[in-house]
Amino acid sequence: MQRTDDDFDVLVLGGAGVDTIVYVPELPLPDADSRLVEGVQARAGHTGDFVALGLTGLGLRVHHLDVVGDDPEGDLVRAFHRDHGIPLTAPHAPDGTRRAVNLVGPDGRRASLYDGGRGGGHYPEETVAALASRCRHAHVSITGPCEQALPVLLRAGVTVSTDLHDWDGRAEHHLPYALAADVVFLSAAALPADPEPVMRRIAREGRARAVVVTAGAEGALQLVDGTLTRVPPAVPPAPVVDSNGAGDAFAAGYLYGMLRGEPAERCGRFGAVAGAYACTVPATEARAVDAADLLAAAADFLADADADADADRRAAGDGPSSGGGH
Repeated sequence: MQRTDDDFDVLVLGGAGVDTIVYVPELPLPDADSRLVEGVQARAGHTGDFVALGLTGLGLRVHHLDVVGDDPEGDLVRAFHRDHGIPLTAPHAPDGTRRAVNLVGPDGRRASLYDGGRGGGHYPEETVAALASRCRHAHVSITGPCEQALPVLLRAGVTVSTDLHDWDGRAEHHLPYALAADVVFLSAAALPADPEPVMRRIAREGRARAVVVTAGAEGALQLVDGTLTRVPPAVPPAPVVDSNGAGDAFAAGYLYGMLRGEPAERCGRFGAVAGAYACTVPATEARAVDAADLLAAAADFLADADADADADRRAAGDGPSSGGGH
């Protein structure tokens, strides 16, 4: 199909909302009636918002679809998209825009408290079909009416990715997304110590050719076409101040590589670099790594990884590698 100026690269579905950020002196909070904190701020930026931001920062054309309410939180979401140049199609959310409270500790760890009573509504099927006909790829959040959009996306023939976040490998809510996506991201947080059986189940029972489990500072694992490999962690370019949005940034970096036609190893390293960058951005800000910085950092990352691999081979008595292959 010939592309036009109205087409775009990625359709992001779901995951629009507002976080109230509270910086706390420690996590978990001690048992106390009240605590003094410095700075409480509400800002737009749930998982779909941050994936859209990360992809846009890398130069991809993005369109975001999600239900948004006629409320102050909805105003913040719409302003976020205007400010960052991300087109937004926003059917009405009758019970209000999604919101959460994020407690952020001094080391950047967070605890998120989600308001489960918001974010209802639906996406008109014709809207999903029209947007899907114009994109190369769709990234689907596990929120709101996204599950009903999955068959429409598959009929349109676009590749699909999803982020299962802290899935435990058993909860039924996540399964339709896990089994319908070509690329599945999830956190290691609630998985067994060995996540490989869950990863292989997703690939065996669904259509995923890539399953990626992120583990923060420990890096990630990816299962691609049946082969399990480790993605080393990237070194953050500045002090770590907040882990909020790091998984979304990883997904954006990975998808950027995939849409460039990069091999899985490089996609994983792009994800690691983008995720590490996100950890240096305060929770009250919305900023993503750009393509030039990502590619430069990934080149250094690849060189270091190759040097480490050669050192491991020499220690094992196998001699140096025969070439870079990048």
